[in-house]
Amino acid sequence: MDAQVQPPSRRNPLRARPGGATTPTRGVKKPRPDGSHKRLRDYGIIGNLRTVALVGVDGSIDWFCHPDFDSPSIFGAILDGAKGGRFRISTQSYATRSQIYFPDTNVLITRFLTREGVGEVTDYMPLDSGKSAAPRNRIIRQVEAVRGHVPFELECLPAFDYARRAHQTVLAEAGVQFSAPGVGLTLAGLTPLEKAGSGVRADFRLREGESAAFILEGSDAPPRVDDVRLAPSEVEEAFRETVAYWRHWISACTYRGRWREMVNRSALVLKLLTFAPTGAVIAAPTASIPEEIAGERNWDYRYTWIRDAASTIYALLGIGFKDEAGAFMNWLSERITGQRSNGSLRPVYRIGGSEAMKEEVLDHLEGYRGSRPVRIGNAASEQIQLDIYGALMDAVSLYNDHGTPISYDLWVDLRRMLDWVCDHWREPDQGIWEVRGPAREFVHSKMMCWVAMDRGIRLAEKRAFPGSVDRWRLARDAIYEEIMAKGWSAKRQAFVQAYGSEALDASALLMPMVLFMSPTDPRVLKTIAAIQKDLASDHLVYRYRLKDSDDGLKGEEGTFSLCSFWLVEALTRAGRLEEARNIFERMLGYANSLGLYAEQIGRRGEALGNFPQAFTHLGLITAAVDLDRALGESD
Repeated sequence: MDAQVQPPSRRNPLRARPGGATTPTRGVKKPRPDGSHKRLRDYGIIGNLRTVALVGVDGSIDWFCHPDFDSPSIFGAILDGAKGGRFRISTQSYATRSQIYFPDTNVLITRFLTREGVGEVTDYMPLDSGKSAAPRNRIIRQVEAVRGHVPFELECLPAFDYARRAHQTVLAEAGVQFSAPGVGLTLAGLTPLEKAGSGVRADFRLREGESAAFILEGSDAPPRVDDVRLAPSEVEEAFRETVAYWRHWISACTYRGRWREMVNRSALVLKLLTFAPTGAVIAAPTASIPEEIAGERNWDYRYTWIRDAASTIYALLGIGFKDEAGAFMNWLSERITGQRSNGSLRPVYRIGGSEAMKEEVLDHLEGYRGSRPVRIGNAASEQIQLDIYGALMDAVSLYNDHGTPISYDLWVDLRRMLDWVCDHWREPDQGIWEVRGPAREFVHSKMMCWVAMDRGIRLAEKRAFPGSVDRWRLARDAIYEEIMAKGWSAKRQAFVQAYGSEALDASALLMPMVLFMSPTDPRVLKTIAAIQKDLASDHLVYRYRLKDSDDGLKGEEGTFSLCSFWLVEALTRAGRLEEARNIFERMLGYANSLGLYAEQIGRRGEALGNFPQAFTHLGLITAAVDLDRALGESD
């Protein structure tokens, strides 16, 4: 693509507004470029295995953290349209807009259909090895007029450190440098830029077949613009290399089933959420996207949860990505080796493995669609969550069987951890949903302690590892008997959320998946029926009913997409394949146009919670694999 760009148009000038935003002259209809008012489903995601950018259907990058996933944001308009900062390239006149991914890649195309013609913005982040000490977080934005004579406008307004840190803006011959203490940003391109407040803007027109490229690069200090600017041939080479990387990676996927396109997209999302230097997979790339609009259920998910371990290992191994499963297993092994002196673990860690994580509130940001508080960091790292030990041991057992046999040194650390679980499984905890209320004796937590003991016993016997197997077996059996006595409600004819409660919890759907009970056991079937009756809105499943279970927070939340995929798996294993397939197919309709899922689904079908969520995409993959296999066997 040759970068032939006309000077800014004089026929349709834009006048600057405070804060660097722009308004068209009279007679030009244009949507408001406010990241805080776009729907979550109107975003796509690009990345380079260190960080990501969320790109709106209006061509605006409204979320970008540098240098890593859990670093402070530079663009954060998704949390505050006025203060958060954005980098927008869109058409000057009204347009019908859509987004697609370049086939089998994470290269995003945003298309504008205007009265003047058709324009496209192609966004991607070139990848290095992912392990360099000083990564070049580059975002390349290629703008093209596909048909007609299309007027574009550009607005780049960074807001460093979640809009807490002022910066300097210095124009150069071929771009602009933004610098704040300890961090910088450079934007390079052949289009002349002009200052607009503390940012820059530009107007330009492209004729059919013409294109322009803009390269944004973050660093500890802004490099010279000449170091960032690329020749048209270099931009084209970067595009080809990025496309080739993603296509080569996804070609390793072994899934060839009925829902291959959606499974591939979920795999590509999981790869985007992988931090290459350590192999950690983050829960989601965003912070404080609400589970209820204007509610307080707003959390930072840019970290790695031990709880996700078994699902991640199972999903990656199940579709052929052994290298990624191995990298994540190495990250888990380091956490196991670095466990506290008493043998316990934190529920959640920073992507680099650090334990330091302070939850704080950013009072100066209005939040997504006015949803305060805006939180960064996550206090769940300080909670006691007993279920994580079962998830971890299940992951280790899976990897030992289907990946690489674990080492004796790792076993010694696991053995110490299992002894800790033996000593503490009777205690209350915050559970799988990390309640902010009082600790309770959650049935799911007890069950996962059973899983920890069971997998530890199996691993010791299979590998002839030394350990307190007799003690673990006694604990395992005691846990099982206690759950049957205290976790089953004769009144509800179902397993309940916690001892002494009659509330239901969708986590009970996991009982057959972790081999705690047969999928056709009468108690399991009755629990499924109770959950479908009381926790499901059609096929959409709530985690629990807030009126029945005090989680220490106010307000409401949406249905939890992962729980719907759990229901698909439970029904699949129970042999109810037609019902499972119907629910699975209908769940596919709640992804956005790019195949991306947020954490939850609201009453009107809107996406809620952090986006895109790894746990949901993991659930989709495992449900698709199991259901496709069962359908094949039944055929």
